Amino acid sequence: MPIRAAVTLAATVVAVVLLISFRTPPAAPITLASPPGSSSTPSPAPAATASPDPPAARGTPARTAAPVHTPAPTPAPTRTPRPTPAPTAGTTGIRNGTFTGPAVYIYYGNIQLRLGIAGGRIVAVKALQYPNDNPQSSYINSVALPMLRQQVLKVQSAQINGVSGATYTSYGFYHSLVSALKAAHA
Repeated sequence: MPIRAAVTLAATVVAVVLLISFRTPPAAPITLASPPGSSSTPSPAPAATASPDPPAARGTPARTAAPVHTPAPTPAPTRTPRPTPAPTAGTTGIRNGTFTGPAVYIYYGNIQLRLGIAGGRIVAVKALQYPNDNPQSSYINSVALPMLRQQVLKVQSAQINGVSGATYTSYGFYHSLVSALKAAHA
């Protein structure tokens, strides 16, 4: 057993040393393509010396690199929000008033909602009944019911997501909400 441990330790040390000493090779220099009609071997870069005569005066034609076309970055598409018209009582078929959904039994008790509708919009959601007889149910519902209420006020319908960790509460809330909305529609 000690030999196996020694071999494993030695292999680990060798691997770490190799990993630390690993270096990537330097990148090859990038050369521009030569213009048509010239030799395919790139000429060495001229020495950086000051010449009193321009290249044309020395009898050699001046060579300039062809311009490299780099495409301009395309801007990210912007999303223009579409304004949503506020629903009115005449267009949505929803009546103004207070509508109460039935008490829906869930595993821990009943949930019942009351909706307040004004101007064709849901303006109030109140839980009339909900399980609060033990500390855990009380805590879960104290967190979940305000979140569900905000979802309804935001989407103005029963198309809510529910609350993770409050599945039973979300289920009862949804079914009481749907019944109250059905009563509100003309």
